[in-house]
Amino acid sequence: MSTHVQKPGWFTVNVLNRAVAWMTRRGISVWGSRVLAVRGRKSGQWRTTPVNLLTVDGQDYLLAPRGHVQWTHNMRAAGGGELRLGKHVDVFAATEVADDDKVPLLRAYLKRWKAEVGVFFNGVGPDSPDAELRRIAPDHPVFRITIKS
Repeated sequence: MSTHVQKPGWFTVNVLNRAVAWMTRRGISVWGSRVLAVRGRKSGQWRTTPVNLLTVDGQDYLLAPRGHVQWTHNMRAAGGGELRLGKHVDVFAATEVADDDKVPLLRAYLKRWKAEVGVFFNGVGPDSPDAELRRIAPDHPVFRITIKS
């Protein structure tokens, strides 16, 4: 498994993520934003972070543009979590997507959010050949999420 991680800069942590999370907590989705809540794998405490919810062919996914970050490790351990938008909370189960199945999901994610996250994909974009998307697939965890009723 890849250990690829790109740490966010000061502006992202202290301004951008906080602004998006603030709006999302108040029910305003910014291009599909949600607040992801996952139990910490060591502490058991809820950990939250803003994420972009990707929908492809009616199925929802969470993709980690920065790589194998804390929420991805927690998601693997917990097997699911909550997606929050304002007061609305969706409890979900998560299944990690295999690298070979990520190409169309990476392409769709980059088509939607390249301006926001393209820098984390080392020059690979939505129009890159499948081989390039497959090459970077191990560096970007993807989880298929299923909302529990």
